[in-house]
Amino acid sequence: MEQERTISTRMAFEGRIVKLRVDTVELPDGRTSQREIVEHRGAVVIAAVDDHRNVLLVRQFRKAVEQVLLELPAGTLDLGEEPEACAYREIQEETGFKARRWEKLGGFYSAPGFLTEYLHLFLASELEPSEKAADDDENIEVEPTPLSQVPRLIAAGEIQDSKSVAGLLRVLRERFPEL
Repeated sequence: MEQERTISTRMAFEGRIVKLRVDTVELPDGRTSQREIVEHRGAVVIAAVDDHRNVLLVRQFRKAVEQVLLELPAGTLDLGEEPEACAYREIQEETGFKARRWEKLGGFYSAPGFLTEYLHLFLASELEPSEKAADDDENIEVEPTPLSQVPRLIAAGEIQDSKSVAGLLRVLRERFPEL
């Protein structure tokens, strides 16, 4: 398949977390078009599973959709931060737990039609309580949820953000296929 060739790029917005650029591209048939691209430095998403086969989900208000969502813990990489370090930090900030065992399960793009964000997926286990150190602007409730309930919650639309659906289904298939 032929790729689009970028002719020019204009930065339309630069924020703290994202940038918005507008690319003018040449299509394979020679026509031109514009692509609006949101640049994001990437993030981590963590499936933290306790000794009783509960996954730690977090409930938080998401302004973009004006809803409280049930999600896997996640967070944006700081500049120059390795995904592993971000995952260690985010699990403690969002859940109040640390994990003694970590496994990287790959990753995925959240919305590649317009967004560069790549999410690194981790499975965290052997959890132990730690001090919760949430960011000042976050209001998060932790909900330990039986892994066996995850498919029902996804099917019922109770878990509906892409990172949580993709991450949970991958964890279930690769590490808990009996569920």
